Amino acid sequence: MTDFRPDTVTAAPSPELLTPDNAMMLFVDHQPQMFFGAASADRAGVINATVGLAKAARVFDVPVVLSTVAAESFSGPILPQLRDVFPKEEIVDRTSMNAWEDQNLVDAVRATGRRKIVLSGLWTEVCLVLPALSALSQGYEVYVVADASAGVTPAAHEHAMQRMTAAGAVPVTWLQVLLELQRDWARGETYAATLDVVKEHGGAYGMGVVYAQSMIDPHAAG
Repeated sequence: MTDFRPDTVTAAPSPELLTPDNAMMLFVDHQPQMFFGAASADRAGVINATVGLAKAARVFDVPVVLSTVAAESFSGPILPQLRDVFPKEEIVDRTSMNAWEDQNLVDAVRATGRRKIVLSGLWTEVCLVLPALSALSQGYEVYVVADASAGVTPAAHEHAMQRMTAAGAVPVTWLQVLLELQRDWARGETYAATLDVVKEHGGAYGMGVVYAQSMIDPHAAG
């Protein structure tokens, strides 16, 4: 353990934090057939979290990789709302349940040059666990977005999250990722766009921002 020295303490962020410069986002199998079997959470809530997460990536220009499994033969197209956020992004379609066994996907992740992978998808116990453990074993840092993911049962989702956490993955939520990327309300270049995402997808918090900006001050929020 590093010795604690109060004289060296500074007002500086931890290198463990996600930033627009050190993270990338991997969206795995947000597809109709996978949603049909996802029963660990409200599906509308998972969709909302997934789209909110995607918009966070767009606001901060975080590289993304989109992947599907058997899109034309079984699972169907990627979630339309997710596609709308990234209409020109190439989608890596696979046959493997473990996305990390698809060379095209691994090449796409490597091409971002980022070590921190913000991972979400369906189902948690298969399509997240397998690539998460595989990426961790090769030196990546994995942050699993729990509410933008779902399993076939609550137990399946929870046990999968526990397995990934035990292996070194970090559980997060989509709103946590958004606000961690912003991290300072004085960052004017992304301030308004961040609040737009909050208002669209942040539930009661988003409504609170709408109220505060309408009734108190247009710049009220942070």
